[in-house]
Amino acid sequence: MKKMLKMIGMGLLVLTVLAAVILTYLSKRPAVSGDYISRIKTGGSIEAKYLAMGPYEVSYWEQNVLQDFRKYEVYYPSDIGSGSAQYPAVIFSNGTGVKASKYPALLRHLASWGFIVMATEEENSWNGLSSELCLRTIIMLNETKEIEGWVDNPFYGHVDLDHVGVSGHSQGGVGVINASTENKHAGMIKAIYAASPTNMTLAAGLQWDYDPGLISAPIFLVSGTGSADENLVVSGRQLNDIYDAVPDTVTKVLARRSNADHPDMLTFADGYMTAWFMWQLQGDEDAAEAFTGEAAELTSNALYQDQRIRVK
Repeated sequence: MKKMLKMIGMGLLVLTVLAAVILTYLSKRPAVSGDYISRIKTGGSIEAKYLAMGPYEVSYWEQNVLQDFRKYEVYYPSDIGSGSAQYPAVIFSNGTGVKASKYPALLRHLASWGFIVMATEEENSWNGLSSELCLRTIIMLNETKEIEGWVDNPFYGHVDLDHVGVSGHSQGGVGVINASTENKHAGMIKAIYAASPTNMTLAAGLQWDYDPGLISAPIFLVSGTGSADENLVVSGRQLNDIYDAVPDTVTKVLARRSNADHPDMLTFADGYMTAWFMWQLQGDEDAAEAFTGEAAELTSNALYQDQRIRVK
């Protein structure tokens, strides 16, 4: 019996090391090309609508910090300082080695739909700390009239702090769950998007523990059907395990993109990610139709499989 347990333990260790090597290898690949929107195939009108650029011009601001994630990188609607409108915020949690500077086109795209989007150069995002500090910074930006570089802070009074979301890929998928369950301002997070999140067994082996059972905000889980590297990070069964662990009192959505590998999921479901945040954080009824009703577009999109939707 002891010999069998030892063999099982060694097997898990080998898988953990192998998966860690694959994650590191994948992190060295280019993340998001500037023209990714034109390259991604869509399977529905809603997906296509929200994969396109939104109606807002986008500006960029950054602030250096002493944390190991180096700086806050913020994409936002250029006219944020005019009028009295408030804008919801989405914080991104990076995958292993995939810093925000590797996917600015993705961040700019979401901001074009009327979101304040914040990310960092974090390479160890699993614990949600960088997301927590981003949220604290967003609160500061909303409450402070003057910040370095601006006499008049354009964010002052224009952040909708009642509508904050988090988005993460791979290790960042773990980060957004921990950000919304473990950290000081977890209760402020109203929508979660986790793309190809590291499975619970592998995460535990890497000491990236997280508990989907603590989630209280609506969550959208996606992954690809992919190749061997995809299945080591999160197989279909493991993604369903995460979904099942989320309380049934929470709105939750699961879908797997056919023939997509682990790195692809940073962008391949971007149309539905944008629709998800438009529904959850902006109350967009058109976007909601991707996920709600008997004719929810996501359920009939031939590019996806294994869809599960529970709306509360």
